Amino acid sequence: MTDIGGSTGSISSDDQVLLADLGRMLDETDPPPGDLVERVQFAIALENLDVEVARWERMDALSGVRGGGQGTITFTVSDLTVMINLTKVGQRHRIDGWLVPAGEYGVEVRVAEHGSSCTTADEGGRFVLDEVPCGTTQIVVTVGDVSCLRTVVTPTIVL
Repeated sequence: MTDIGGSTGSISSDDQVLLADLGRMLDETDPPPGDLVERVQFAIALENLDVEVARWERMDALSGVRGGGQGTITFTVSDLTVMINLTKVGQRHRIDGWLVPAGEYGVEVRVAEHGSSCTTADEGGRFVLDEVPCGTTQIVVTVGDVSCLRTVVTPTIVL
């Protein structure tokens, strides 16, 4: 190990005690989420691992993403934009979405521990899913036809 002065040496027993105390303090004050493993497994558990992952483009004030009333989120990947508006309706959510470029694409909304719901965007690229349960959620869009099928997945959001 290299110390600040640039020489190499071992960690002293006092340093080991200090690092152990620091580790315990971090575990107590800022532990990782209890469901972290499940959330990671959900995010990578797609049947078809040949997917493109969209990136967050815009999120309006986090509303709707963590239990608020509603909000708009935009995701993009190469030549596809996915915009969704989340509206809380009772204990569930309504997702109104738009795809650009417009087309009749397959849309699947996956919710951890609740399965998935599927629909097809209309020729204008619009889709709606009612009664989406709360939980860790991803949107999967299937673009193209059998000869040139492409799957795009959004990062997870927590409804």
